Amino acid sequence: MKILLLDIETSPNTAHVWGLWQQNVSLNQLLESSYTMCYSAKWLNEKQIYFDSVQKSKTIDMLMGIHGLLEQADAVIHYNGTKFDMPTLNKEFLIHKIAPPPPIKQIDLLRVVKSQFRFPSNKLDYVAQRLGLGKKKDHEGHTLWIKCMANDPKAWKTMEMYNIQDVVLLEKLYKKLLPWVKSPINQNIMKKDRNGFDCPTCGKASLVSKGFNYTTTGAYQRYQCKACGAYSSDKRSIIPHSKLKHLA
Repeated sequence: MKILLLDIETSPNTAHVWGLWQQNVSLNQLLESSYTMCYSAKWLNEKQIYFDSVQKSKTIDMLMGIHGLLEQADAVIHYNGTKFDMPTLNKEFLIHKIAPPPPIKQIDLLRVVKSQFRFPSNKLDYVAQRLGLGKKKDHEGHTLWIKCMANDPKAWKTMEMYNIQDVVLLEKLYKKLLPWVKSPINQNIMKKDRNGFDCPTCGKASLVSKGFNYTTTGAYQRYQCKACGAYSSDKRSIIPHSKLKHLA
């Protein structure tokens, strides 16, 4: 399966404001709305990292590059991409008259972190460092974005390294969180030589029996993967169908 890791960086909205605190900015104060400045992406478990920006390419060419990757993907992994990256890209596709990308499975690691754990901060940089996976690239802050908008080559080089590092961290975090992801990507779907004992989460033949899952319709053998730690269960009940009818 082709699983894409994706991260984008956008410009800030530019506006005239009367103060610095609790400002209500009306549309006639807006000078320029936010746009996608660059993206970084890679295929899971592959070395090559893709990067493009409005500094390197025309906007339409950059967007077509992202769109092309999404067309090839069976799933996309991001961090807060459900609310930010994907809707932002969809807006850009609409504005630039690019057809919608195909509907693909999304795994938002921010949602995994929020739903499964209680960290003091859910920011990618904090979670990655807390888990010993590395850190985001240091930079000067908001000024970096302003310099890139002014087409500063040195700033753009920093932005490229920053964007790429986010995708590197994203892949490390996904592998760390894999057994905690609800409704993960079933790695066995595309296998031609499935033996029924491969882990659907990581695809490795490392399942061991670990109790049962009980439902109103039966009891199902539960497995845990020795490789990634994820749980799965058999689709066949250990209680014969004839006994189920009798119990009903």
